[in-house]
This record gives sequence, structure tokens and C-alpha cells, in this order.
Amino acid sequence: MLAGMAQSAPAQSSSRKTRFYRLSFFYMRMGDQVTRMNQFFSSLMPVLTKANPGPIGVFNVFVGAHMPAMMTLAGFPSFAEMEAASRRYREETAYAKATAELEQGSEPPYDRGDIVLLEATDYSPEIVALKEKPKTPRIFELRVYHSPTLRQSRLLHERFAGPEIKIFHRVGIHPILYSSTVIGPNMPNLTYLTPFSTLADREKAWEAFGADPEWIKVRKESIDRGGQITNQISITLLRPTDYSPLQ
Repeated sequence: MLAGMAQSAPAQSSSRKTRFYRLSFFYMRMGDQVTRMNQFFSSLMPVLTKANPGPIGVFNVFVGAHMPAMMTLAGFPSFAEMEAASRRYREETAYAKATAELEQGSEPPYDRGDIVLLEATDYSPEIVALKEKPKTPRIFELRVYHSPTLRQSRLLHERFAGPEIKIFHRVGIHPILYSSTVIGPNMPNLTYLTPFSTLADREKAWEAFGADPEWIKVRKESIDRGGQITNQISITLLRPTDYSPLQ
């Protein structure tokens, strides 16, 4: 099954530094759970950045199917390195202490969680942290495009790798990650993450994209070739926490 899903994306470049990204979602209830979880990740950030070989981001969800919620992103060059990183930070005394403190209290720190494992496509850029923290926090948009079949998923990736990204960049949409889900819901899919300076910039960019003549032409050609290659779209809007390395 996993081998079949991997074929939904173009072949992976052997020179890619970060191949896999783990998204961890934490779903909470109104109350002190959000504060406790933020305190937990904030206190552990030195340990996590030391143990993890790739990019790290911690976000609060401000538009999504479930709120309040948090999402963390961590990148790895391989499965083996992902497992090694987990061992490294779990062996740290600070991790054990922070986990024990988090679990104290009259209620759990969060109600439930989900983990999604993504594989970066060969047309995905490397995620690079900003040299300086923005004065106003950026927003990040996580989009998941589910395709009905593997064939249509391949066509979707081909469209992105071809004309769609060029149109994105022309109208002000600059995703920092394009990927396929290896383990998680709504497979096969294309999952991508895009930062925007403001909500107004996001709205302006997407309006320009929807009205772009080349996009209208490309979309029609895509439908003529493979039918409706995307039949479900999930959108989540995120804000990085103050302590998140990825801003």
C-alpha cells in the first residue's frame, strides 16, 4: 500500500536534504490546555532543536476543523534519522522533567492527537528559517488536496511541478513545502504549506490566482485530460508561536 502511494508523487531526488516531514496535531478543549502545551514546547525547544537535524515549527491553529489545536512540524533526511532524533530527545533529562510536569494536573494536556508523515516531492524547496524574526508574525496556510485515484494524484503533481507553481509565484503564492502523505488520512493527496505576511496578502494572492488567464487555461486542460483530479480540499490556517524556530 505504501509503495503504491509513493508513486503518486514524482521520483524523489537523491540529493534532497530533508526527505520526510512529520506533522503532529494536538486537539484541545477551551481552558488551560493550550497554555500548558505551549509552556511544554517552549521549555523543550533547546532540546528539540539540538536533537532534530531538520527544520522545526510550532504553530497554533486559528482557522481549522477543530479549535483550539496546535501543530508541530519536524523535518528529517530519512526514517532512520527520524527515529534517532526521537531517541536523542527522549533521553534528555529536560524532556523527562517537562513531560512529568505536563502530565500533572486535574485534566490531560490535550484530548487527542494525530501524526501525519509526509514525503517531500522533488519539486519542493528546502524549508529555510528566516534570518530575522518578522515584526508581525506571518500566517501559514496548510492545504491538502485529495485525489480520487493514484493516476489522478500523479496528474495533480505533474500540474504543480509544471505550470501551476510558476503561476503561484507570479501572483504572490510561495509555498515552502510540497509533499505527499505516506502515513495519514485522505490518501492519495498533495499537501503543501505556504506562508503569507498577512491575511490580506493571502486573500489578494488567491484572488489573483483564481482570475489568472493562464491558470484558467491550465485548469481546463487538466480537467480535459484527467477529469476532476482533486475532489476534496482541506485548509488550515496557522500562526507560529513566539518560540518556534520557523517563523
